Amino acid sequence: MREIVDDILTWSRFSEAHGYDFNGHLIRHPGGNICIDPVEPSQDDFEALVGEGVSRILLTNRNHSRAANRIRASTGARTAIHADDADHARGQNTDIDQELTVGRRIGPLEVIAAAGKSPGEVALFWPERRILIVGDAIIGQPPGRCGLLPERVMDDPAGLRSSLRRFLELDFETLLVGDGQSILGEAKARLEELVETFADPLR
Repeated sequence: MREIVDDILTWSRFSEAHGYDFNGHLIRHPGGNICIDPVEPSQDDFEALVGEGVSRILLTNRNHSRAANRIRASTGARTAIHADDADHARGQNTDIDQELTVGRRIGPLEVIAAAGKSPGEVALFWPERRILIVGDAIIGQPPGRCGLLPERVMDDPAGLRSSLRRFLELDFETLLVGDGQSILGEAKARLEELVETFADPLR
């Protein structure tokens, strides 16, 4: 586990099937540490997470339950996901305690709508630090650029493109991703480059 930006830790697990890392993040915060999309940690990383303490686990989408139950059981954290993705996550035996509501602040983070890959996908925005945290809405692949998962795994590709266009209304410089490599500078410009490739500008 390493500090990727001040007071945000990350750890990764390489996916052979995808060819890039899956990432979890932990935000140190005086109101309680926040764990986001916790990928399965190594034993050393797990012990470090428990040592840091976790108050909340936030899942950006139905497929990012990952190690949430394990961390929840060891830290007493409460797990939250958007209502539209909650049933699917519970179907994967994920323990869900709370719902994420678009527009609500959780600690320093604002919950942002990111529907498209799944109906309840969200992103998390830290406006004061100009940090945007995403799950499957954007992947950091190839490194240094913004990419998308294949359309075959998306519920609503056009809806996702619309969500990403709305991201451009946010003022962010850093993009932390659940899949691939995060972009630590000029991230909004990288997203603009991706959006410019979309063929349906009116959607």
